[in-house]
Amino acid sequence: MEQHEITEILNRPYSQELLARDLTRLAYVATDGTPRTVPIAFTWNGSRIVLCTTRNAPKLAALRHNPQVALTIDTEVHPPKILLLRGRAELDDVDGIPEEYLRMNGSYQMSAEQRVEWEAEVRSLYAGMVRIVITPAWVKLIDFETTLPSAVEELVRQRAERQNA
Repeated sequence: MEQHEITEILNRPYSQELLARDLTRLAYVATDGTPRTVPIAFTWNGSRIVLCTTRNAPKLAALRHNPQVALTIDTEVHPPKILLLRGRAELDDVDGIPEEYLRMNGSYQMSAEQRVEWEAEVRSLYAGMVRIVITPAWVKLIDFETTLPSAVEELVRQRAERQNA
């Protein structure tokens, strides 16, 4: 997929709404060769998805072995809005708590007092974290208004051909 196509899709209003959400699902291949999908907080910095995890997270060994990942960001309403992304995970070990981690957890419902307590707990628990940075290499927005899953698009095309025959 060409960069200009990726940029055009990511700049669409629905994509921007989805990229402002808190949670994505990260899919990767575990070290035993089986697929894994985990929910994980993220932030979008305008060109990359940034995830943060503990230094001892099992997914890190898997991502070092095979950095190819897929992400799904979606809504819980009907019709759903779905943003699918694929890319390569780059791992960046960071001393302390990355600012992205503090930001990505900033929209959870917490009082100001809870937020202070949460941040103090995080800073006392983690000496460092690993930033997982993903530059989208492929994207698809499914909004069920202007775009559909590719298999459904194919069925729509086939139906039109049958009706025109």
